[in-house]
Amino acid sequence: MMRLVFAALSGGLFGAGLLVSGMTQPEKVRGWLDVFGQWDPTLGFVLAGAIIPMAIAWRIAARRDRAMTGQPFPPPPSHRTDARLIAGSALFGLGWGLSGLCPGPSMAVLGFAGPPFWVFFAAMVAGMALFAMWNRRV
Repeated sequence: MMRLVFAALSGGLFGAGLLVSGMTQPEKVRGWLDVFGQWDPTLGFVLAGAIIPMAIAWRIAARRDRAMTGQPFPPPPSHRTDARLIAGSALFGLGWGLSGLCPGPSMAVLGFAGPPFWVFFAAMVAGMALFAMWNRRV
């Protein structure tokens, strides 16, 4: 139960941060990616602002063997760079650049963005489901 409470609180905080920072506006993300045009550096400030609390959280977690919910921490991710990582990164980047949304903001805008974003979200969820099915076979 406590895990669900923490998940809801952290998800709500994350969504509120996306809304307040304007990162639910695809033109903000496209502006960040438009380095040779009308570049908008605001996403960089949001990214930099996320580094500080995450660095603190990593330091605290390194001294603990369990999360606050009592669950063990997951193992660290692999540091291996392979074709699968590169292909997945490229697909994620293409979707992000074309739509201006990544998974977090796409969920945050579902209630007010309209049908084109619903289609994007449905396609994103379908892609995640296809990956899960493919990943079980590999």
